[in-house]
Amino acid sequence: MPVPFRRRMLATPLMFLAGAGALWLAGLSHAWALEDQVVVVTSYPEEMTGRYEQAFEKANPGVDLRIVWKHARDAHTLLTAPGHGGADVYWTPSLGSFPALRDAGVFRPLTVDRTALPGRIGAEVIADPQGTYEAFEVAGYGIITNPAALAARGLTPPAGWRDLAQPRFAGLVSLPIASQVGFSPALYESLLQDEGWDAGWAMIGEIAGNARPITSGGQVADSVQTGEAVAGLTIDFFAKSAIANGQPVAFAYPPRTAFVPAQVAITAQAPHPDAAKAFVDFVLSADAQSMLFHPDIRRSPVRPDVYAAPPAGQVNPFAHNGDFAYDIALGLARTALVVALFDRVVTERLADTAVLWQAIHAAEAAPNPTPERTALIARARALAGWVPVSAKDAADPALPALFAGRRTDPDADARAKALEATWSVQLAASRAEALALIRQAAP
Repeated sequence: MPVPFRRRMLATPLMFLAGAGALWLAGLSHAWALEDQVVVVTSYPEEMTGRYEQAFEKANPGVDLRIVWKHARDAHTLLTAPGHGGADVYWTPSLGSFPALRDAGVFRPLTVDRTALPGRIGAEVIADPQGTYEAFEVAGYGIITNPAALAARGLTPPAGWRDLAQPRFAGLVSLPIASQVGFSPALYESLLQDEGWDAGWAMIGEIAGNARPITSGGQVADSVQTGEAVAGLTIDFFAKSAIANGQPVAFAYPPRTAFVPAQVAITAQAPHPDAAKAFVDFVLSADAQSMLFHPDIRRSPVRPDVYAAPPAGQVNPFAHNGDFAYDIALGLARTALVVALFDRVVTERLADTAVLWQAIHAAEAAPNPTPERTALIARARALAGWVPVSAKDAADPALPALFAGRRTDPDADARAKALEATWSVQLAASRAEALALIRQAAP
C-alpha cells in the first residue's frame, strides 16, 4: 500500500532529490537569491512547525520549507544515509542525537553571532563546543504542584528538590522512572552533578521513599492535577502545557537546575546550503525566538535580548541559574549507567524504600534522643542512601561506556547484567541492615 504523501509533512526518505530531478530543481534555483527549497528534519509537532514554516516562507519568498517528521532513531538512520537522505537541516529536541551525528560527520560548521547568542546559560554550555550545532530553545527541570491539594493538607509548596524528601510529602510525590520517561535521566543527572554523586543518590533515594512511580512524561502533570500527588519532578513544557490547558497546577524551578537545549544544525552535504543557512539564521533571529513565547508553543528562547518583555509567568533562564555548570557531555556519557543504577536503587524496591525512610523519619522525630540512638539513626541513614557504584567508578569512562555499549554488544550486555545482579544483592543487604538498625534505635 503506498505511503500517503503530503507536501509539508514527508514520511519517506527524500530520495526524489537525487539524480536528474535534483539537477533540474537546482537549475531553477537561479530565479531566487536562495535555492527554491530547504528540507528540514524534525520531531517538533505540526502546530509549532506550521507557524515557523509560514513565517520563514514569508521572510524568504520563493523558498519552500519542506518538513520531514522523524523520531530520533529514524532521523539518525536518515541523516547517516548517503547524502543525508536529501536533508538540509536537523532541528529537534533530542539532546543525545546531535553529538552522535556530529561525530559521524553529518554536520558542517556554523557561524553564530556570540553577542546575541552566548551559547551558555550562566556557567552551563548549551552550544556545541566544536561549533557544528547551536541551541534553539531550552527546557528546564522543576517541580509541578497542586496548590489546592497542598492547602487542603496544610502543606507549604516545596522550594527545591531536597524539600521533596521531607516526611510531610510521604506518598505524595510523583517520580518519573528513569528507564521509561525520556526526560528524566538528564533530570537525575543534574541532581547528581549539583549535589555530588553520593549525596545526589542519597537524596534521590530519600525522595523515592515519598514517591509514586510514573512511567510516562505527561503522567506527572496528570497525577498532580488530579490530587493523587501534590508535587512531581518534571520538565517545564509538560507543566506549561497543563497550565495552558486550564489544569489547577503550578510550576517552579528550584534555585539551581539544568536547562537542556533543543538544537539546530546544517548537514555536511546539504543539497540547498544557502537556504539551509537562511533557515538556521531565521530560527535564531530575535523575531523567530520571540515566537517561542506563543501560547501554542510556550518554550524558552536562547537569546537573552528577547526576554526584555516576556509574557507573564515566563522565567528568564539567563537570570536564574547562576553558577551551576551542568555538564551536558558528562550527562550524556553516563545516561545508560544512571538509568541502570536508578532501576536497581529505586524502581526495584519502591515499596521497601518507603517503609525504610518512613521508619528513619519517625526515629529522627522521636523525642529525647540519646547519643546511642542518634548514632544508630545516622548509620541507618547512610546505609539507606548508599549506592553500589562509587563516585570514582562513575568518573572512570570505562563503566559508563560498558552500559552505553550494551545495546549493540552482547558481551557488554552480559557484563552489565552481571553487575546489576551484584548491585541488587548489595542493595538488599544494605537496606536490610539499615532497617534493623532503625528498629534498634526506636524509642
